[in-house]
Formats: sequence, structure tokens, C-alpha cells
Amino acid sequence: MSTQRPNQYSAIPRYTGASSTPRPQPPASSAPSRATQLGIGLGRGAGGLGKSLLGRPKSHMKRHMKIQRDSIHGITNGDIRRLARRGGVKRISALVYSDIRQALRDRLARVLKDICAIIDSSGRKTVSVTDVVFALQRLGNPIYGFEPSFLRQR
Repeated sequence: MSTQRPNQYSAIPRYTGASSTPRPQPPASSAPSRATQLGIGLGRGAGGLGKSLLGRPKSHMKRHMKIQRDSIHGITNGDIRRLARRGGVKRISALVYSDIRQALRDRLARVLKDICAIIDSSGRKTVSVTDVVFALQRLGNPIYGFEPSFLRQR
């Protein structure tokens, strides 16, 4: 003896197979839709993503704009603390981290300005190790392990 349970929902059951009544379709129009006109349609049609004639990618609207934040904050407090420990510092005040980041920014700007001048004068676009070593020696902070014979091989 089998008893069937009553349906819990009054909606149409999901798994009944193909329906005999066709679903209504939106009327076809010869004019492109508003989304296609704006270039935000799906697929690789004229408004979608893909390649242009010259092989370059088409531009598209970004859904999430990346927030530009100062890249000096990529140097975390833990990084600064580890550098201070290597220098022999036992305890660090919480107010010091922003000052250290500012000093680091100034120092990097000074070194990179010299490196850019070296590269521009030599007509290159790639920074080499010798450029960094030469710029640091010029600023009065040489790196140990790079003797002058190494720098002459540029």
C-alpha cells in the first residue's frame, strides 16, 4: 500500500519533462538593443570583447575600478620591524612607521633619480645591477662586494 504525499508547493513542478506549451519569445527587432549600442553586450560581437582589425584588444568598461593606493604602504609594519631588528633596535613606537616610510620614499626617489640619469645618458631602457651599484657609490653608500673592476665592465 503506497500513499502519496501532497505537494508542498503550489508552483509548477521542475522535472516534468518537455512542456507542450511553447515559452513566449520576445519580439525580434531589426534595431540593436540599448546594451549592444553601448558596447556592453555578451559574446564576441561588434560590441563585445575580442580583437579589433589590427590585432589589438578592444577597450571595454571595467566592472570594478581598482582603487589607487600609495604603494609605499606595501612596506608593512612587520617589514619595518624586521629591518629594525636586523639593525639592533629592540622596541619601536607606533608613531615611527609613517616617518620611516617617508624616509624610505625619499631615499628611493634619490637613488632612482640618479639611476634614470645614468640610463638616459647611456641611451638604454633597462636597469642593470651596475647602474644601481654606481648610483649608490655616487651617493656615498657603496654596496660591499662590488669592487671597482666590476663596475668598469659596463
